[in-house]
Amino acid sequence: MDKKTSAILSYALGWLTGIIFLFVGKNDPDVKFHAAQSVVFFGAVSVVNIVLSIVGSLLGAVGIIFSLVGLVVAVFAVVVWIMAMIQANNTGGVRAELPLVGKYVAPYADRLAASIN
Repeated sequence: MDKKTSAILSYALGWLTGIIFLFVGKNDPDVKFHAAQSVVFFGAVSVVNIVLSIVGSLLGAVGIIFSLVGLVVAVFAVVVWIMAMIQANNTGGVRAELPLVGKYVAPYADRLAASIN
């Protein structure tokens, strides 16, 4: 698979395809970076949504606020997901930080990508 396709697909199903492409794309540092970035960002979004859901369910009527925050986080994740795939397409799969959150996610993605040989 070429670099561009691999970079786009590393975001396709969030952290799940990120994990797959961490190992499949291990010969290409750009693909590995996109995959690690996908794992870090979408993994964090998943954890935040799970925590919000659990806390919201424990608080009863006040939990509606947590559900609304979870909805906002999910919409934000979809926007970043679409922007990430467009950016991976436009750059030809070359290493690029996620739009909006890249400066926060990239250092962790670098460490994760470097740990997979």
